[in-house]
Amino acid sequence: MEFWFSELHTDNVKMSIRVNKHLFSGKSDFQRIDVFESPEFGRFITSDGSVIFSEKDEFTYDEMIVHVPMAVHPNVRKVLVIGGGDGGVARELSYYDEIEVIDVVEPDEMFVEVCGRFFPDNAKGLEDKRVSIYYQDGLRFLRTPLNEYDLIINDSTDPFGHTAGLFTKEFYGNCYKALKGDGIMVYQHGSPFYDEDEEACRAMHRRAFRCFPVSRVYQAHIPTCPSGYWLFGFASKKYHPVTDFNPKRWKERGIKTWYYTANLHTGAFMLPKYVEDLLEDAEKML
Repeated sequence: MEFWFSELHTDNVKMSIRVNKHLFSGKSDFQRIDVFESPEFGRFITSDGSVIFSEKDEFTYDEMIVHVPMAVHPNVRKVLVIGGGDGGVARELSYYDEIEVIDVVEPDEMFVEVCGRFFPDNAKGLEDKRVSIYYQDGLRFLRTPLNEYDLIINDSTDPFGHTAGLFTKEFYGNCYKALKGDGIMVYQHGSPFYDEDEEACRAMHRRAFRCFPVSRVYQAHIPTCPSGYWLFGFASKKYHPVTDFNPKRWKERGIKTWYYTANLHTGAFMLPKYVEDLLEDAEKML
């Protein structure tokens, strides 16, 4: 008997993954969490029936959301990660010796525990001595800090459900206040390919564009994401992600990656025409 996990990407599109074992199922105060083992993607974890990441492709997301801003900002000392309970973002940040503080704000303690049990390669990032974990709501946490962080990474899952507050006008405004004068915020921007996801992409860009003097979007290929195509947002008080990018400085660090490269960095900001049009439309709606 075959066992398949299926996720609806739209009412007309379904992604299915053959599964060997159902390793875990539990319901926290925030979400239902399931962990599966598959022959193609290895272990993968889902939230309320949607894939969050898999062992085979998580490196793409974590590398692109961390190394892009780290290759631009010349002096990151203090980082705030909103979400990030699996530890993958903290793991990539741990490769930078100059970082002094990594604050991870994750509301769901069960999610952290499950990832620690089934995804140790990610979870090891939370063991870094510079990491402090706060089991709090990210939006509430951000109402306090002022001019404190060099980099904020919004690593929450999606603009719906228990993380919806992390994609509001208030959230982007609080990120702006929490950042230092040359701070950068990066965030997952979703997939723009399907019609029903377009408005969420427009809304996120519109809010970032309204709050920050520099607001750009970049892309990556992540197979388990809807359509396999994913966007990230780059919002900054000062630095431009391409003109202020220093490939020589980043290469000298000698960080081993599987997806991100200095060459890829610039190319990731070269978007398809339909995505450019979508973002331009969002800017005109201000």
